[in-house]
Amino acid sequence: MAADDDLVDLARSLRAEAVRTNERRLLVLAGDRERGYERLEAILDRLSVAITRTTLVGPEDRLRCEQLSQTHAGDLLGTTRDVVVLDAHDQLQPDALGKLVGTVDGGGLLVLLTPSLESWPDRRDAFDESLAVPPFSLSDVTARFRRRLVDTLRAHRGIGIADLETRRIVDEGLTHPAPRLDASTEPEPPANHRFPLPTYDACLTSDQVEAVTAFESLFDAPAAVVLEADRGRGKSSAAGLAAGAFAADGEDVLVTAPNVRNAREVFDRARELCETLEEVETAESRRLETAAGGRVRYLEPTAALEDCETADVAIVDEAAAFPVATLEALLAADRIAFATTIHGYEGAGRGFSVRFRDRLAESEHAVTERTLTEPIRYAAGDPVEVWAFRALLLDARPPVESLVADAAPETVRYRRLEPDELLADEGLLREAFGLLVLAHYRTEPTDLARLLDAPNLEARALVHDGRVVSVALLAREGNLPAEQRAMMYEGGRIRGNMLPDVLTSQLRDERAGEPAGVRVVRIATHHAARSRGLGSRLLAEIREEYAGEVDWLGTGFGATSGLLEFWRANGYATVHVSTTRNDASGEYSALLLSPTGETGEALRDRHAERFARRFATLCSDALADLEPDVARAVLRSVPAEAAPSLELSAHEWRVVAGAAYGPGLFDVDPGPFRELVVRYLIERPSTVELTARQERLLVLRVLQARDLETVADRLDYHSTGQCMRALGEAFCPLVDRYGTEAALEARERFRDS
Repeated sequence: MAADDDLVDLARSLRAEAVRTNERRLLVLAGDRERGYERLEAILDRLSVAITRTTLVGPEDRLRCEQLSQTHAGDLLGTTRDVVVLDAHDQLQPDALGKLVGTVDGGGLLVLLTPSLESWPDRRDAFDESLAVPPFSLSDVTARFRRRLVDTLRAHRGIGIADLETRRIVDEGLTHPAPRLDASTEPEPPANHRFPLPTYDACLTSDQVEAVTAFESLFDAPAAVVLEADRGRGKSSAAGLAAGAFAADGEDVLVTAPNVRNAREVFDRARELCETLEEVETAESRRLETAAGGRVRYLEPTAALEDCETADVAIVDEAAAFPVATLEALLAADRIAFATTIHGYEGAGRGFSVRFRDRLAESEHAVTERTLTEPIRYAAGDPVEVWAFRALLLDARPPVESLVADAAPETVRYRRLEPDELLADEGLLREAFGLLVLAHYRTEPTDLARLLDAPNLEARALVHDGRVVSVALLAREGNLPAEQRAMMYEGGRIRGNMLPDVLTSQLRDERAGEPAGVRVVRIATHHAARSRGLGSRLLAEIREEYAGEVDWLGTGFGATSGLLEFWRANGYATVHVSTTRNDASGEYSALLLSPTGETGEALRDRHAERFARRFATLCSDALADLEPDVARAVLRSVPAEAAPSLELSAHEWRVVAGAAYGPGLFDVDPGPFRELVVRYLIERPSTVELTARQERLLVLRVLQARDLETVADRLDYHSTGQCMRALGEAFCPLVDRYGTEAALEARERFRDS
């Protein structure tokens, strides 16, 4: 039995060892909550840590220090603390844990207040309630994630565990490391540096000096810099120092990130450098102006897309959290830098590395790359970082390329990834989750918990020689009782039912939640085996498995022309496009359905028909800035039978034919032209041969009502007159294909004249 003083001594020993090694340590106080806070107060009284360097993350302000809820754990990003306490009694949000680990500074202590480790996995908390999406209940939620978490706490070094019920120290967590040899050298600036010397003097490691030096390549446009690092390596600080140097030289530096909090480090370092250089004119949380006329300014991703081309330098922090399409659009900037986390709490670094690099290499930018490996906040090999990577799978990766390079549809086997199998097979879990990381711009620790415990989620894979080469995460949706459907119709939200929710609440279809469906939440194929039909093979297997069990298959994603074409080729039809862009991705979201039976077919047909009817109006209003190629792909993915009938009067046909073959003008009555364009883009009849440029012209001028000057410039027409003539020529084959007798008579009259 350990006395309370023994626990205080253990905490002090863990802290002392952390300080001595510049590492972190973790202390678990498992047992009664009130007893845990009593012991914690005694510990903090003896640790000699400033109250300003201590944060409690929990539901109540219990420690006379900074207190945040787990939901607001992200507020600590970009800051560091000596002691962080996480109260996990009411709930444990995996994302909060992932964020908090990174905020503990070298020499610091992370403290977890938990129920008894033996009973904790079997308890149900508020996070579990979030996984119990209708029609499932809390009793359907499993405890695999917490069971695995407890196992890792017990297995990893550097983690002290105290059982408050028995007053026993289960594991001291002390590593007793050998003294470190200080082989570090003072970082030195490059011989022929182009930034002021204080820029390099502010660097803490040689890695940072090299990263800042890489930014010098941006003096020569077009150029791009890529910084990759695990957390705590100083990549954002390096970007901030470079931003400050550019601003001190009078340049306009645009900074974007998923959230302004993510860019805090960039602005802090830029401000500190400019203060050293005595260049600060004004300094705010998202804007810094210098005496030389330069500035560093933050813009949300959607605004950055519009402004990046005019900025002198653009910096994208946490670039791995952006979809590839957004990163591609940001390449409109001549001088741009991407700073990205390889193994962050959002777990998306590999997606950036694999999927965006090809596009970057094809651009006109000269690319300079740096990888930062030397930790700044704590020493290399820090045991808390090692534990977090394992417990939250922050470093999960798909199989190495050589193991799946020969994978093809005929060499793979379809496999259900049962949660119990994933829990028992760490290699299988890491491969599957590693591929899911690539499937989305933000895959978080919460997704790991959902994969293991959520009753509405299932995973399927294609395996090649036992290795996961393609994976899909599926969610069961719909099959909702009448009272829940009515609640959604009246504005209520039903968790975990994205497609029925949108179709019911936004599109006013109270029957939409009745059919049972499966939504493909994410799908990914190993980059070494892409473009071989594996994704389509996986979708075909999923369809065969679920065909007799559900009424529809569906999906939703940030709309790009390539993705829309992939899903269309696999039998999915667009039924809705959001009317606002996603703040992080900068894309409009598309919802698609693929029926597996008559009930699902009726659902798809009525929404596809309604979407086709409203699309032209949306294009001249909410979707006026939708990319023309996306608009073309959206309409192509609508079933041909859903195309609106052409009910043009004889007069309207004469107007259209007059603009195509004669002196008539589109501007006189755009309505009939829009109906005709929608019908054509949905049907794409083989008898009509329009080029991609002509179809973009139809979208920009006819559907989106862009002015002639803008359209001519966008499509490289020499003049507005040439653009007008091209528009008329594009309508000629449409009149020939769809025109009534009145239209054809008008056509012949102009031909004869």
